[in-house]
Amino acid sequence: MNATRTLATAGRVLNQIRHDPRTVLLLLVVPSLLIGLVAWIFTDTDTFSVIGPAMLALFPFIVMFLVTSITTLRERRTGTLERLLSMPLGRADFILGYTLAFALLAIVQTLIAVAYAVWVCGLDIKGNIWLLVAVALADAILGTTLGLFVSAFARTEFQVVQFMPALIFPQILLGGIFIARDQLPDALHIISDWLPLSHAIDALNAVANDTHDAAYVGGELLIIGAFALAAIIGGSLTLQRRTA
Repeated sequence: MNATRTLATAGRVLNQIRHDPRTVLLLLVVPSLLIGLVAWIFTDTDTFSVIGPAMLALFPFIVMFLVTSITTLRERRTGTLERLLSMPLGRADFILGYTLAFALLAIVQTLIAVAYAVWVCGLDIKGNIWLLVAVALADAILGTTLGLFVSAFARTEFQVVQFMPALIFPQILLGGIFIARDQLPDALHIISDWLPLSHAIDALNAVANDTHDAAYVGGELLIIGAFALAAIIGGSLTLQRRTA
């Protein structure tokens, strides 16, 4: 692993995305628009104040997962990755470069989404708003790393989308959005404890409602970070040079 090569990879990715307005729009604007739509649907009710923090976890997570996985897959399909790896660039440099590039984009995305949810949609945050930003950012980076990991097993963009019912939808259903996790059947509650999105939603709810201290939220951040690190390692080990 080489820091110079990792930074060069991140710079190349950011430069590519800069010339793709649709991807920029999807990354930076669409999550906020979806959060705004949910707030609009539940106008004149208290529902958005209940599910709003979970939306800060859900939409950026899904968008980062899709964009990262499809972008990485295209690198393989076009032969770009094969050419890069024939140079002194290692797989870890490639994965970390992508993670860094999308993490920088996730910072901007998170700041926009949180600001929009709080100051435009009226989401009430009782805890530290910067702690909320930190959790939302960790969640978006988690989506990035899972996208990098999944891209190693897909051959087409359609196959990337097929991973959503297997990998993303169960996390949405068991993450506490539709029903509190402590009200789930015991077996499903245990499963949900092993799903990273559950911990992101729990942490965001804890900050928004100020029901737990910073130590609890820090513990949840460590769990999210552990899942992200595992995905980075897994992506480095399974990354293929090209799609057959």
